[in-house]
Amino acid sequence: MSSAATSVQLPYWRLSSFYFFYFAVVGSLTPYWGVYLKSLDYSSQDVGVIGAIILGTRIIAPNFWGWLADKTQRRLRIIHLGSAAAFICFAGVMISQRYSWLIIVISCYTFFWHAVLPQFEVITLAYLKGQYERYGQIRLWGSLGFMAAVVGLGWLFDFFSIQLLPIVILSFLVLIWLSSFSLKESAVDKHSGDSKGFSHLVFHPAIISFLVASFLLQVSHGPYYTFYSLYLTENHNYTSTATGLLWALGVLAEVCIFIFMPKILQRYDVRYLLLVTFALTAARWVLIGYGAQWLGVLLFAQLLHAFSFGVAHAASIEIVRTRFTGNHQGQGQALYSSLGFGAGGATGALIGAFIWDYSASLTFLISSIAALLGFIILFFGLHLYKLDSHR
Repeated sequence: MSSAATSVQLPYWRLSSFYFFYFAVVGSLTPYWGVYLKSLDYSSQDVGVIGAIILGTRIIAPNFWGWLADKTQRRLRIIHLGSAAAFICFAGVMISQRYSWLIIVISCYTFFWHAVLPQFEVITLAYLKGQYERYGQIRLWGSLGFMAAVVGLGWLFDFFSIQLLPIVILSFLVLIWLSSFSLKESAVDKHSGDSKGFSHLVFHPAIISFLVASFLLQVSHGPYYTFYSLYLTENHNYTSTATGLLWALGVLAEVCIFIFMPKILQRYDVRYLLLVTFALTAARWVLIGYGAQWLGVLLFAQLLHAFSFGVAHAASIEIVRTRFTGNHQGQGQALYSSLGFGAGGATGALIGAFIWDYSASLTFLISSIAALLGFIILFFGLHLYKLDSHR
């Protein structure tokens, strides 16, 4: 089949719309959830613990849903179920804002929420067979959704109460559920590499190095995702609009890098890209932690989001795609998500929960150290050519 024919069959806008609405939820929850909890008079420790729950459920949930998807090959049905159940669970926020109740609601919500994205990534890659370099062009719509939400809500909360946040999130959850019905199940290719077993792939030293480094990268992001908005508004007196625009600048840089990722991936080795990313990420947290009083420093630091998330995610997805093939794709995506965004993000959020009130700058310094440790592990451990010789 010609590339032109393949391109015609690609449901570009249907795939892109799902990413847009999914990350509009992330753009509503990540920057403003901590601010919402603070408006309910919860402490920084309370905010950090709930933030850790949001990220920590990724440790178990994606692996369970990934196993189920690989076993049943009904990924879209799991996405339908996950998005609908996530809406129902999150609606519990409207019933009560007691701390114990919020923990239950958020735990249930995120268990189903984390069923959605890893399996949709597999579906997207299945549609992209033969043109995987176009992944970034579809994924950038997720970044645009995040940016639209974070800027729009930043402006909204300068004029209206932050108490509107749950209603906004519920609205986007409905749109995710509806957009998931615009697609059909796409079969995942089965390759001979499947016969070696999932554990054989995971326990190769290069993959272990990649997963540990991914964990450390998200440890470094945990305080940023949980406390960045509070850091700007409470510690440095930035307005909600300014805070939203700074978030959006980071995501705009991410969008730009996704546009060029096809050419970047063709030109540079993923190991090299990840090494550059980890080094720049370490620098980013130092700039934020010790230079937030200068707007120019913050602007530059946010531009580095192009690397700390954009390049890191695209390169990581490429590693997962090429190393976990066929029936292992769902579990591979889930493992990457659970160890990185799940365990790593939750660990970072908990570090922030217990150190933040003592020193915000120290928290970001610890984030920088985590990224540097990831750089060292990748430098010595991620040699994918050795993995190729064992396939």
